[in-house]
Amino acid sequence: MNNLIFLNLYNLAHQSALLDGLYIFCAKYLPYLVIILAGIFLLFHHEVITSKNPFKAFALKWKEIVLVFFSGISAWVIANILKIIIQAPRPYLVLENVVPLLQKTDFSFPSGHATFYMALAMALYFSHKKVGYLFGLVAFLIGLTRIIIGVHFPIDILGGFILGILVAILIKFISQTK
Repeated sequence: MNNLIFLNLYNLAHQSALLDGLYIFCAKYLPYLVIILAGIFLLFHHEVITSKNPFKAFALKWKEIVLVFFSGISAWVIANILKIIIQAPRPYLVLENVVPLLQKTDFSFPSGHATFYMALAMALYFSHKKVGYLFGLVAFLIGLTRIIIGVHFPIDILGGFILGILVAILIKFISQTK
């Protein structure tokens, strides 16, 4: 099932240079834009930058800002540790005739991108439901395009999403108990 879903999505790649460029943008460059947008949202939503005293405003809202990014970074670190332990190969190393649009040299399970961006989305969801849904949709798009470009199996993305959600929930729980 994993290979079948992968091949059906991967078949969307190598059809046109324009679409391949779009897939590469969503898989490689959109993630950086998401980090910037999350930071901008958190700063402007809480009026940190527009405040007369931005340092004081940041001090009042720092916990939420830190928790959102700490969730993503923690999830990403755990994902990379799991990659080393599990050592799952990339699809192009396992399946014949798979030529990825991007080259990755590390292991594939769980997806670090899927883990980080889903943890970020979940952490945002805890404070701002609508924004969390939007970032969750973008995390899904990033994960989907990483399958299409040939660097992840669907199970890598699903595992990353689950790990990201669990890490964000755990960090929220720990932060509330203190």
